[in-house]
Amino acid sequence: MNAAPSARRPATRPTLRHLAWAAVLALGPFFATGAQAQSLIELYEAARGFDATYLSARSQYDASLAQAAQARAGLLPQAGLGAAANWARREVNNFSAPDGNSNNQSATLSASQPLYRPINKLNNDQAILGTDIARARLVQAEQDLIVRSSQAYFDVLAAQDTLAFVQAQKSAVAEQLASAKRNFEVGTTTVTDSREAQAQYDLVVAREIAAANDLRVKQLTLDQLVGRSAVSPRPLAAPVALPELQPADPQAWVDRTVDTHPAILQATRNLDIAQLETRKAEAGHKPTLDLVGQYQVAKGPITTLPVTGNVRTNTASVGVQFNLPLFAGFAVQNRIKETLALEDKARTDLEAARRNVDLATRSAYLGVVSGQGQVKALEAAEASSQSALDANRLGYQVGVRINIDVLNAQSQLFQTKRDLAQARYNVLLGNLRLRQASGSLLPQDLLPIDALLVR
Repeated sequence: MNAAPSARRPATRPTLRHLAWAAVLALGPFFATGAQAQSLIELYEAARGFDATYLSARSQYDASLAQAAQARAGLLPQAGLGAAANWARREVNNFSAPDGNSNNQSATLSASQPLYRPINKLNNDQAILGTDIARARLVQAEQDLIVRSSQAYFDVLAAQDTLAFVQAQKSAVAEQLASAKRNFEVGTTTVTDSREAQAQYDLVVAREIAAANDLRVKQLTLDQLVGRSAVSPRPLAAPVALPELQPADPQAWVDRTVDTHPAILQATRNLDIAQLETRKAEAGHKPTLDLVGQYQVAKGPITTLPVTGNVRTNTASVGVQFNLPLFAGFAVQNRIKETLALEDKARTDLEAARRNVDLATRSAYLGVVSGQGQVKALEAAEASSQSALDANRLGYQVGVRINIDVLNAQSQLFQTKRDLAQARYNVLLGNLRLRQASGSLLPQDLLPIDALLVR
């Protein structure tokens, strides 16, 4: 049955208050857990003691400290203790010298102190630079953990928001479907409204299933990162006031840690090590000088006839030992050529690191600025979508709009709400990534974000 548009009057129409209550009911279980939820800093600290990647970097740093101590040993005195004992049977085919047995024992204490060993000194310098590289890698691992923890944290919040918005939309569409069926039964609308609402409802159910599964996956990812089960992150407190970007100049971010950026610092230290390798190769022509000393106690039979018996001998010596390499088959010359080429490579790698940091920092800055603009635009779009929904509801009530217009307006509103929530999370993550790109990210940078969460 086809009625004129002006004659179509729904018996009962869902109001904006109904929609609001549906959203509250959908979000209710989510907000009810806020009191038992964990903050971002709390979960980061948990991840810091559990994440395998970060713990591996920390162990590598500890190993580099031990390696540096090993290299320093080449500059320190060396001492050793040795002992020997032997037994011998002597048979002489001469009646003037009797046969017999002899026992010999000796103990030797030796020590040496390098006086001039340029390679040992350069090895020690290299090991110190190696600890700087390991420390920079540990800083990078910590910054990466901060970003990964925050990403997993906000991924769960975004998935929760998506599920909550889909469930609220499902409630609104279900109410619209029920209204369309009642209107069709009383003859005020066509069956088209009911079928359109049913199709929209089925689509929202499919979205709800996908959103619920996505939330479970995001939840498992966060649980695995922090080493806990059933983690519940705190949501952003309303109204959301995102922090301003300071300084508001990309060049200031680039210059912020131009010399202390972990990637640049590693490249700089690699160049220093390459230069030391060249000096080590050149030291292949240089002499070495050591201070050596020895004290020996020996006991054995006397060998001067006709006196027989055992005698104990104490011997002490001290002196210097000099060594000068003369020719090594051109190995030293070719080693110098190799290290010079590697030095040029390290210098080029340093320049590439600086360019990459500059590009990454500027890109991250533009990403934050763009994200802030998107948040403002989506906030305006949310208000416009709400007004459009109210207008379509009113138009449906007076008969100038059809049911599909209301359903589309509802879908647009919830999509905008979801996009707005995601955009806010992206801005917060973008701030952390900007600090990471500039090399200045610290755990303390989580405090302003943590202050925005529900207490």
